[in-house]
Parts: sequence; structure tokens; C-alpha cells
Amino acid sequence: MEKLEKTLEEWRAMLDPEQYNVCRLSATERPFSGKYNATKTDGVYHCVCCNEPLFDSTTKFDSGCGWPSFYAPIGESAMTEIRDTSHGMIRTEVKCARCDAHLGHVFPDGPPPTGLRYCINSVCLNLEPRE
Repeated sequence: MEKLEKTLEEWRAMLDPEQYNVCRLSATERPFSGKYNATKTDGVYHCVCCNEPLFDSTTKFDSGCGWPSFYAPIGESAMTEIRDTSHGMIRTEVKCARCDAHLGHVFPDGPPPTGLRYCINSVCLNLEPRE
């Protein structure tokens, strides 16, 4: 996969303010406010910044946390994981492997078969429904 690199000014020009704040500055959308939190549409979720496929809807589940949750990424190379010690917590941040967009965090409290919960901001995603 070829890495996509842009300056913060280039990202700011292509993203809306909330997308920029979350994807490029690691902010978080308010819980239960995202357009994909309760979505049940069958399809593939792509990175809003680079269109890289990130999650298949078949791995989405209702965790009750207020953000779209998935138990596995679409592929092992879809994202990178980074230790996050901000806000007085130790968490694992997930970023798009292609463009380094902040997506959310992964937690070890998800359902089988992985036991993981990828807690992802809706503004980081574009859903492409299956036909």
C-alpha cells in the first residue's frame, strides 16, 4: 500500500471542520452523535481521508458506547495501532495505515471471535453500500 501524505493545510482544504479535527488532530465526536452509530446498512466502511477500505459491515455490532463499533478491521494491514496515554488513560489508538487519519481506539472488551471493540468516529468513515 502506498502511503498518502499531505500537509495539514491540504487536509484542512479537503475535509470539513469536524472531519479535520477528528482525523488530523485526534479529536473525538460526541457520543451518539455520529451518522453511523446505529446504521445497519450492508457495505464497506472506507476512510474519509483516502478512501481506503477499513471495516466490513458484517463485523459491526451495537456496543452501546455511542460510536460505531466493529470486532475486526477489513484486513490486518488496514490500520496501525499506537499507545495513547492522553487524558490520564492508557488506550490503543487506531489510525488508517494509508494516510494516518485518527479513527478511534481499540479495546479488549468486544464480542467473539476476536474479543476486540474498534470504537470508531463516524466522521472518519464513508459507508459504501453493497448492491
